[in-house]
Amino acid sequence: MTRVTHHPRLAWDGAMMFVGAAHFDDLYGWLAPMLGDLLGADALRALAETRYQLTYSTRTDAQPVEAGRWRVRLEGLLDHDPALADPLAELIYETRIRLRELVPPLGVAG
Repeated sequence: MTRVTHHPRLAWDGAMMFVGAAHFDDLYGWLAPMLGDLLGADALRALAETRYQLTYSTRTDAQPVEAGRWRVRLEGLLDHDPALADPLAELIYETRIRLRELVPPLGVAG
């Protein structure tokens, strides 16, 4: 069976998870080397920049701006190398699981 991956959706999911992870020291520390191994030094620098912007920017829209930057970055990487889709989807899934441990979805009692 062939699995079809919708790259724009995958890029959006990744953007949301990576920006969310950048808020937390431990999760950032786990994600950074994983992302660097998968996507290279440029992605590692981009994640550090995202963390910096989320921490120090005075912009009220820093989070959605960073998510938009990540969406575009990930779509470009997937367009250039579609083989990244499966390992990227796995990293996004693992990040989502770890992020949910820190920030439960709305409406879920802890």
